[in-house]
Amino acid sequence: MTTRKRKGMLIKNTNTQSVKIKMASRTINLAPGEEELVTAEEVLDETLRDFLQVRRVSIVRPALDEEENELRERLS
Repeated sequence: MTTRKRKGMLIKNTNTQSVKIKMASRTINLAPGEEELVTAEEVLDETLRDFLQVRRVSIVRPALDEEENELRERLS
C-alpha cells in the first residue's frame, strides 16, 4: 500500500463577516471572501476542521506544490 502525500489547501471565508481561526500553529484572520493557504499539517487542526464543518470557511482547492513550499518557507 502506498502512502498518500498530504497537501495543503487554499481556504476561503464564505461568510459575510470576518473570521478568526486560532490554530495550534498560527492564527488566521480572514475578511469576507478572503483566501489563505494552509499547510497539510494545519488541514488536520481541529479548530480549522470545526470552521470547515459549520461552513464558516470552505476549501477552494488543494495547494500547488510551489505554493505549499513557499508557505512553508514563509512560516519557518
